[in-house]
Amino acid sequence: MADTPGPAEPSLEEQIAVYQREYQGLDPQVERVVSALSRLNRRMNVAYGRQTAELGMGNAEWEVLKALVLAGDPYCLGPGDLAKRLGLTPAAMTHRIDRMVAEGLVTRERDENNRVRVIVGITEDGRAKWLEGLRKATVFEEELLQDLSADERAQLGEMLTRLLRRVERTQPDAGGRLTDLE
Repeated sequence: MADTPGPAEPSLEEQIAVYQREYQGLDPQVERVVSALSRLNRRMNVAYGRQTAELGMGNAEWEVLKALVLAGDPYCLGPGDLAKRLGLTPAAMTHRIDRMVAEGLVTRERDENNRVRVIVGITEDGRAKWLEGLRKATVFEEELLQDLSADERAQLGEMLTRLLRRVERTQPDAGGRLTDLE
């Protein structure tokens, strides 16, 4: 029996109507914003995944490279620091680093000043792939926002930043692993 696609995702309007039917206390304006953000995030992650796949890596590797670049010159961090920044367990981080070392995206070396400490650094190939991924993401993001004026982009950016700050203030642990919340 061949796989048949499941039913299409309901439109935002249909989803909100169902939610209102099931829960009369729902504010449809709030639900529209939150559901649209959720769907947009999911679709953007899929698009970014396609872009990183074209570069021969996944979003997981991209996130490690991004963390190393954000750390600044000399683009190095310890595995524990990387794990914290990415919300991963140390074991998951070690597995990811092993894979990336084998792919030539990062190096893993002993710290010259503290032989017990390990340092993960970005390779030239890793930096080149990160830059190409950033270029692809920039093109995608410009296309995504093409229907918004400069003023609308600025307003949207400010509003989303305010929402992000509120979540970061009220849910400071929400950037980590879900198991941290249990």
